[in-house]
Amino acid sequence: MATRSEGGAPPRLLFVSNLFPDQAEPYRGLDNATVLHHLRDDFEIRALSPRPALGVAPWAGRERTARRAREIDAPFAPRYLEVPYIPKVGSRWNHRLMARALRPVLRQLREEFAFDVVLCSWLYPDGCAAVPLCAELDLPCVLISQGTDAHQYLKNPVRRRLIVGACGGSDGVVTRSKELARLLGEAGVAAGKLHPIYNGVDTEVFRPRDKEELRAQLGAGVRGGPLLLFVGNLLPIKDPGALLEAFARLLQRGAGDAELVMVGKGPLRPELERQCGQLGIADRVTFTGPLDAAEVARWMAAADVLCMSSINEGLPNVVLEALSSGLPIVATDVGGIAEVVDRPERGAVVPRGDREAYCSALQQLLSRQNPQSAPLKRFDWASAASAYRELLLAAIQARSDSR
Repeated sequence: MATRSEGGAPPRLLFVSNLFPDQAEPYRGLDNATVLHHLRDDFEIRALSPRPALGVAPWAGRERTARRAREIDAPFAPRYLEVPYIPKVGSRWNHRLMARALRPVLRQLREEFAFDVVLCSWLYPDGCAAVPLCAELDLPCVLISQGTDAHQYLKNPVRRRLIVGACGGSDGVVTRSKELARLLGEAGVAAGKLHPIYNGVDTEVFRPRDKEELRAQLGAGVRGGPLLLFVGNLLPIKDPGALLEAFARLLQRGAGDAELVMVGKGPLRPELERQCGQLGIADRVTFTGPLDAAEVARWMAAADVLCMSSINEGLPNVVLEALSSGLPIVATDVGGIAEVVDRPERGAVVPRGDREAYCSALQQLLSRQNPQSAPLKRFDWASAASAYRELLLAAIQARSDSR
């Protein structure tokens, strides 16, 4: 299939999503930005990031000039746009409010940058706004389901109806796990629309290394016991408090030299620090705050197990990064995690909210001598980008053939 539009120029792609990084939030939608960077050889790309702002305001559609793109994303000329959003009771209107704010911007961009296809991440309200706008412009629109936009939003009858309608009107839906595709299929999205594509991993960064050397460099594992690692936002959906309870049980059952390192930031940190004091484990838990990918990779190579206690997930990158690092995982059985943590040497999944089962899984894994899994190398960004490329080019070709 050709990868060039008329005149020999590469086809033009417009990426639309609130999940796109900027300097203030460099990890927001980082996987989306990474996909775009791996598509640059085959597409000219621009990015538009509509950021929800509370209420219906007269400034709806105003560009967020205070936001600055990361230097690496400059080739995409990202634009950040304020769009109105009504929390809790706005399910019937938020996609319409976003569409109203985006419509003139898309038409202007179409004149300046004649894009051939739209790639839109986050099903509601972003995807539900983008699909009808692309129909107005007679352009193909491919959606991406990240995780919560299916796991949580399909439980809301109004959002469920809108999401199923948007997916049906799209030219394809990328799901970041097979589980997300299953959920959308059960909701009523046609199987032919659904395309599971796992994210990739930078295998040059996330790889096995000398564990003892790294522990010495990081000042970790000084007691000589197992080193447990959590990487994620300190938010209720990640349920880090459940992990702290399971860790306290683990210490009580003989793993007295174990340590837990919590990497990430979020509003729960003060509460979690108090919980550590109440559980008597404050001297065994370290909160590092947010770290960049290179530092996270060092901790993964130094640790014995990655711990995840989430209530909901898609298939988070941290799981793939851990497996690429040879780090086994103990996680709650949510989202698509069990699709890759599918054998004992890669770890275990346990029922959500079951502290006892979680503690037992940790005990069993740590009882193995030097627990480590073989690095899982099949998740690379080149493979992921190739799958995106085929889907996007097919959407462009199908639309061209239908005209």
